Amino acid sequence: MELSESVMKGLQILADSNVIDLKSYAIFTEVAFNSLVSPRSESALGHPELKHIDQSTLKHCHTAATTFILEGVKQNADKSTISSCLEDLGFQTERVDIFYTSFQKNKQNVESLLSSIDICPPHITDAAWRLEYCIKNSHVHKVNQPSYLISLNTESGGCSSKIKFNCTMEQLQDLVGKMKDAAKSVERATQS
Repeated sequence: MELSESVMKGLQILADSNVIDLKSYAIFTEVAFNSLVSPRSESALGHPELKHIDQSTLKHCHTAATTFILEGVKQNADKSTISSCLEDLGFQTERVDIFYTSFQKNKQNVESLLSSIDICPPHITDAAWRLEYCIKNSHVHKVNQPSYLISLNTESGGCSSKIKFNCTMEQLQDLVGKMKDAAKSVERATQS
């Protein structure tokens, strides 16, 4: 598994028994998994058994652990992959076993969480626009500039919504140019 330097450092801190003892590590591991699968679970920062650990260290370790968990589930990592990765970061066998037990117990719930995330951005179903001419602004300065009020109707997963924004002529021309470039790129991608 490829992990960022920050995640590796956080996991190395988590592996250090001088920073987090074995009992606290077991509690921390359960809390990290619960924070992913249960939206109302207690955070690692608020857990009474973890109060003796520096809060910034705890936060760094929590971020690293949850990133590692998500990456492991995403890649459908097996025990040997997880074990070798954690052992390379300095985890003792007992800590690896605790982590993997929690991983196995919560893997299906984390998979469900990841599969529920919609990866498709909303697509535009309709567009409307209105030209507005601004004579003065709120500071009573003369502006004398046209602007466009754009309303885009979008749909994603059966839900529709509206996106509204205001732009100048230059911004609108830039938007149209980028949309044309995107359409050409999609067309080229589908032809090859």
